[in-house]
Amino acid sequence: MNDNQSEPRMPRRPLLGAIAGAAIGVATVPLVAAAPAAASRSTSGQDASKPTIVLVHGAFADASGWAAVTKRLLGCGYPVHAPANPLRGLHSDAEYLRMFLSTITGPVVLVGHSYGGAVITNAAVGSHNVKALVYIAAYALDEGEAVAAANDLGGGHSDLINHVVLRPFPGAGEGDADGYIDRAHFRRLFAADLPATQAAVMATAQRPAALSTLLTPSGVPGWKTIPSWYVVAKDDQTIPPQAQRVMAARAQARTTEVRSSHVPMISRPDAVTHIIVTAATTA
Repeated sequence: MNDNQSEPRMPRRPLLGAIAGAAIGVATVPLVAAAPAAASRSTSGQDASKPTIVLVHGAFADASGWAAVTKRLLGCGYPVHAPANPLRGLHSDAEYLRMFLSTITGPVVLVGHSYGGAVITNAAVGSHNVKALVYIAAYALDEGEAVAAANDLGGGHSDLINHVVLRPFPGAGEGDADGYIDRAHFRRLFAADLPATQAAVMATAQRPAALSTLLTPSGVPGWKTIPSWYVVAKDDQTIPPQAQRVMAARAQARTTEVRSSHVPMISRPDAVTHIIVTAATTA
C-alpha cells in the first residue's frame, strides 16, 4: 500500500466513539530465577553494582524502539531488559510486568514510553525492587484515571483517534478491537522527526493495543511513593505536550523537555539515556 493512501477501516464500533479525542505509546513461574552476580562486572560487561534498567514500550510500537537507548545503556555497563508489553489490558499488562520484575535480583529503574507509562505506573505498586520511574512522553496516570481522560489534561488536543484502523482479534470483548495507526498518517502523528523510510518501516511493524485499554481506570500510582523523572516531547502529536506537563507536575517528577516527536527514545537517544542514567544514579 502506498504511504499516501489511507487504509480501509472497519466500521467504527461503540467503544471508539466513547474514546473520541483519546490517543495511545499470566506469565508462568520462571524456570530459572535471576541469580546475583559473583563479580562486580560480568562477562557481558554489565556492572552488577548498578540497577537493572527495564524498558517498557507502548502501543503502535515494540521493544525494538528502545534499541538506540539500550545500546548506550549497555555501553555504560547497565543490565537492561526490554520485555514485550502484551497490550491486552492495563491491569493484565501491569501484572505481566510485575511478574517479570519478580525475576530480577536487585534494584530496578522502570522506564515507560507512551502507554507503557500507564503500565509501569501500576506495575511498580507491589514491586519492591523498583527504585525509580522514568516516563518518556508517557502516561503517568492518577488513581481512577484512564488513558482517554489523561489526553485532555492541560487543554491539549490530538487527532490520532481519527486515524485509527480497527481489526478484530480472538477473544475480544463486546465492541473491542485492535487499534493501529493508519499508515498514511503514522509518520505525522507518531514519528515526524524520523526519516520517512524509517517511519514507514515502523508503520508496517506496529503492534496494536486493544481499544479497551484506553478506558480502564488506573490503580494506585507508583509515582506517589517512588521518585520519578519525566521527558516531555515538545512536538508530540500523539500525547499532547500540555497533558504531559500536567502529568509530570502532578507526579512531582524531575522534568526535562526535548524537541521531539512522540518517539524521543529514537530521535533523541542521548537525551533520553542521560535522564535514565540520572535516575539510576540519584534515586
